[in-house]
Amino acid sequence: MEIIGYIETINLPELDLFGLDAKIDTGADSCSIHCDEIMVEGDQVTFLLHDNIHEAYHGKKITLAIAKRKKVKSSNGKSEERIFIHSSIQLGCKSYQAEISLSNRENMRYPMLIGRRFMSHRYLVDVSRKFITTKEV
Repeated sequence: MEIIGYIETINLPELDLFGLDAKIDTGADSCSIHCDEIMVEGDQVTFLLHDNIHEAYHGKKITLAIAKRKKVKSSNGKSEERIFIHSSIQLGCKSYQAEISLSNRENMRYPMLIGRRFMSHRYLVDVSRKFITTKEV
């Protein structure tokens, strides 16, 4: 298993996002990404990847198939139904497919959370370090 820090830089090539800082969150079950203007039409979802704070965001509208809908309990304890998409996440030299929920995380420090389902049987987290995989590449 590869060791990663509690903050890592990731790429989401299918979303045209590169060099995005992500918080590795062992308390979260799934991955989540910040986006705006989430609109569902049939089995498709369109969302805007726009954020003035995070440089990796490019302001593009993305339309993808909905992978699933699921109730998720957020960090404030409230449950909400979220839309999930499939996308690959590149962390260090490896890339894996993941289910990612779409969420407005504008008040959060990191635009992306990597949850334990994605990390399971692949990574160990050293909570005292960050950007371990960036230094290796």
